[in-house]
Amino acid sequence: MPQLRFIFLLSTAVFAVFLATSTAQAHHGWAWATDEEFEITGVIQSVRLGNPHGEVTIRADGGDWVVEVGQPWRNERVGLTREMLSEGREITVHGHRSAREGERLVKAERVVIDGQDFNLYPGRAS
Repeated sequence: MPQLRFIFLLSTAVFAVFLATSTAQAHHGWAWATDEEFEITGVIQSVRLGNPHGEVTIRADGGDWVVEVGQPWRNERVGLTREMLSEGREITVHGHRSAREGERLVKAERVVIDGQDFNLYPGRAS
């Protein structure tokens, strides 16, 4: 009987780990976004930088959009600083929008602020 309990607990733990990783993988990466290139210009309303990626909320097209920018190391590598992402600044985002109907979420490949390009994913065409 103790062996059955151990096997049950072990299989439950393995399933929980699988579920947690598959849920995280469903969002992180590019699988949740469309393949179609998308561009939007708006004014920065709020900023949250950090891991697993930064988020910038912009007001555009009559509503707020959440833009995923890079991880801290990725932003730093291309010279994109917190000051450049300050509230009230205009930003143009090139990337891919959410595949979920009506969701105002964009994964940025490249952003333009004050005419300066910040290519977060130089290996991807954008």
